[in-house]
Amino acid sequence: MIQHIPIEKILFLDIETVPNASAWDDLPESEKKLWDKKTFHQRKNEITAEDFYMERAGVMAEFGKIICISVGMVEKNGKLLIRSFASDVEKNILEEFGEIFNRPKLRDVILCAHNGKEFDFPWIARRFLINGMEPPKPFQMFGKKPWEIPHLDTMELWKFGDYKSYVSLELLANVFGIPTPKDDIDGSMVSSIYHIEKDLFRIVQYCEKDVLTLANVFRRMRQEDLLIRSET
Repeated sequence: MIQHIPIEKILFLDIETVPNASAWDDLPESEKKLWDKKTFHQRKNEITAEDFYMERAGVMAEFGKIICISVGMVEKNGKLLIRSFASDVEKNILEEFGEIFNRPKLRDVILCAHNGKEFDFPWIARRFLINGMEPPKPFQMFGKKPWEIPHLDTMELWKFGDYKSYVSLELLANVFGIPTPKDDIDGSMVSSIYHIEKDLFRIVQYCEKDVLTLANVFRRMRQEDLLIRSET
């Protein structure tokens, strides 16, 4: 039962990702060809590889990059302390993020994200490898039994075995009476806000709202009161 998990051992996290290039013309020809092959069966006849790149490259780890990782942990005072790692240089984000797992408190940490098993966790691990770094231990899954993998996924918890069911974090927030994290932007806007508006700070704020919402969705699943964010 999730009620038995010590909440102070959980690292709530969310990532924001964008296409590597700000425009199709900035891609080398070799990468354009690989993108065309990768997405050929996903695209409808009327969608070109170029249009599909700007729409979907940000969700594929081979063609996108991480621009923000926000994490949150519950403190002894019962508040959620949130920290973000954000930069235009992905390697800088990963290096700083990876360092936190050297702390004694995080050596047996449990990761929690919404749709984390399908998106956040593998994305982070793949981008570590692409940047020539070893993924932190909580992201290393090879050789582990399912119950040995320290991952929680609020989408999976909500499914109750119904594998065809998808639910957004925003919808879960609504059904649990939690303030929406999408009061400014949503995920579909992140790429344009980053590449066109150059407003990384706005994206960081959005990512941090998702972490607070994620933690509170988890709390509601345990029939617990909502957390408030620590200001320190």
